[in-house]
Amino acid sequence: MEFIVDTADSTMMLGRKLGELVHSGDIICITGDLGAGKTHFTKGVAQGLEINEPITSPTFTIVNEYEGRLKLHHFDVYRVCDPDEIEAIGFDEYIFSDAVSIIEWSNFIEELIPREHIWVDIKKVPELGIDIRKISINYYGDRYNYIKELK
Repeated sequence: MEFIVDTADSTMMLGRKLGELVHSGDIICITGDLGAGKTHFTKGVAQGLEINEPITSPTFTIVNEYEGRLKLHHFDVYRVCDPDEIEAIGFDEYIFSDAVSIIEWSNFIEELIPREHIWVDIKKVPELGIDIRKISINYYGDRYNYIKELK
């Protein structure tokens, strides 16, 4: 599925729609260039999960935890140099829990991502305008068939 958005708010709105649909234990992988909108999308998912605290990128801590309708584990693995580094923090315990897990820069640890997941790719589309983004959402595994409801 592909969506074209033209503001940070519309990026968050799409994330919120996904956040309203996700289930306990779901894994959302987000990729995109610096400044593409990964954290804005994550903020939207958090809104959909009814999380009321500010969402910040865990660039230096690797993971932040939030409480809402469902618990959220928000990973930013941009600074992870070696997949063993993220395994050392108990990555498997986080993503195989009842919480929703969002992994920004998931392409850096692709070998650790379970087969069943949602993959969100955010690309800048400068030829259409400075703030235009194309957000592609794909899912792998039958548990994510609900993604079809995003349209």
